[in-house]
Amino acid sequence: MRVVTPIPHKKARIEIIPLIDIMFFLLASFMMVSLSQVHMKGMKVNLPTGVSGETQNKREYISLSVDKDGYFYFDKEQIDFDKVLPKLQAIYAASPDAKVFVRGDRDALHGNVIRLLNQIRASGYNKIAFEIKSEAGKAIPAPSK
Repeated sequence: MRVVTPIPHKKARIEIIPLIDIMFFLLASFMMVSLSQVHMKGMKVNLPTGVSGETQNKREYISLSVDKDGYFYFDKEQIDFDKVLPKLQAIYAASPDAKVFVRGDRDALHGNVIRLLNQIRASGYNKIAFEIKSEAGKAIPAPSK
């Protein structure tokens, strides 16, 4: 037996527009929180060593070095600073996807490494890696104040 009710029977509907509104609100909230967590503050660090160093594949790569006396090396060959840019431009013309690794001596002046970095970028390379000596098994000493 079927009972007739005065209340009309409606089928359930899933509204998707409020769901989209909530998803956009959550997306915007997470983006704002993640942007506010980025702090660009410098610390006194020892650059040549690192625990989280990642081994890179060196099939096709260019190695540039700066020693503590300010001399520049292309692979293991000493090169004048004025000849770095033309040599890199010639290599970039032949293989623009080559990886560039910069090796700076622990006692090298920061300005010399930056000068080399500017030459590398002027030649066309934008993906540059800095080589460090990995100390994965050692504990990191606390920074002194």
